[in-house]
Amino acid sequence: MISGYKKILGEKGEVYLRAKINPGASKNQVREIMQSEEGDVIKIDIAAQPEKGKANQELVRFLAKEFGVLKSNIKILSGAGDRIKLIKIIK
Repeated sequence: MISGYKKILGEKGEVYLRAKINPGASKNQVREIMQSEEGDVIKIDIAAQPEKGKANQELVRFLAKEFGVLKSNIKILSGAGDRIKLIKIIK
């Protein structure tokens, strides 16, 4: 489902994601990619609770595994306290 984003990362060395996070889910998974006026929004379920940054930490771990990069190569640029986030991933 996110293979297009992986391809962009491979070609350009970086990719930006707009993601809507559903914390407290039963497991970590990419649920769907929605179209919006501002571009694609990736819906992601995260199995951690949204307290003291736990969901953000788990999101970074999950994306690092999915994209095959180090956790330090993933930055939440905006929305750290919100469900909708802008995320930058570098190779």
